[in-house]
Amino acid sequence: MTFLHSFAPGGVERVALRLCGAWMRDAGLDLRLVMGRETGAMRGEAPKGLKRYVTSSGAVSTARFETFWMIWVLRREILRQQPDVLFCPGNAYSIVAVAMKFLLGRRCPPVVLKISNDLERPDMAPPVRRIYWQWLKIQGRRLQAFTGLAAPMRAEMALRLGVADSRIHIIEDPALGLADVAALEALGAARHAPASGRRFVAVGRLERQKNLPLLLEAFALAAGPDDRLTILGEGSERARLERAIAAAGLADRVSMPGHGPVQAALAAADVFVLSSAYEGVPAVVIEALAAGLPVVATDCSVSMRALVGRFGTVVPLGDAAALAAAMLAQPALDADARAEAAEAMRAFTVERAAGAYAGLFHAVHEAAATRLPASRL
Repeated sequence: MTFLHSFAPGGVERVALRLCGAWMRDAGLDLRLVMGRETGAMRGEAPKGLKRYVTSSGAVSTARFETFWMIWVLRREILRQQPDVLFCPGNAYSIVAVAMKFLLGRRCPPVVLKISNDLERPDMAPPVRRIYWQWLKIQGRRLQAFTGLAAPMRAEMALRLGVADSRIHIIEDPALGLADVAALEALGAARHAPASGRRFVAVGRLERQKNLPLLLEAFALAAGPDDRLTILGEGSERARLERAIAAAGLADRVSMPGHGPVQAALAAADVFVLSSAYEGVPAVVIEALAAGLPVVATDCSVSMRALVGRFGTVVPLGDAAALAAAMLAQPALDADARAEAAEAMRAFTVERAAGAYAGLFHAVHEAAATRLPASRL
């Protein structure tokens, strides 16, 4: 069993739906998805035939208290359906998983938590960060297994979660399917330099984590009169960003079209830019590299330098001048580099990850079963 608040756009939610589609084809798994509500732009991405248990009639919106709502309804569904394993699809959902352990005790199935974000959190004030690290230790004590999205995350997970290495499993972020990689690679091969100016693109939720004001400041410093920036995504920061764009006199060079097709945005760009304050292994960076786009990113994850490699530039967090300089200097990838980048991104496919997760679920269930009293076997 796994669970999502809604179909609102987000990397964690998109990856979870892709994994669900792959797990549905695995005869050894009986998959159930519990939904807080059925609204959101990604509803069409839900695999057909997926066993979904929708917990809201829609008469009253649960968006404002979605975490409390999910805790209430997931407890009910666990008791009703008695799953063997509970999969928590990302850090933002970990409070729900820990709540299940406290509320259900030994009736709660073993939990596998996917660590989808940075655990150091340099964006937090030191006192808040120390509290956050204690919260991670609680997760380490209460939950059974943890997956990281890339090898560089292992040491950080062991330190901050306080768990043995045997409880950490690296399963590369299943951001793409093999068909997606092929389609994105074709985009890269077909890309042509614009007649004038350069086209920068950023993709992500319009939220504070993405630090898009930093991107706007860097673009204002780096951009020539014919350069353009597209920010694809939607979120609560839209009004603030629109004011910043107007104040900087960038209204004719920056567009924010909302949530839309990522591949089309990548096909129309020359450089992908990530300005986040913190990340895990961003799926959009994997997509950009598969499409042959060079990446300019902040050092927002322990995995970022290894992921970007020689296909772009990583700059210090919060440094608008460094980000601007990198955007200005970043060259296009040649044909050999584009092919190499696409090949490297094949490690991040759902076809590889789904089987690895299935094996982990079976192992976690078997380990839990051996510890159950005979009366419960």
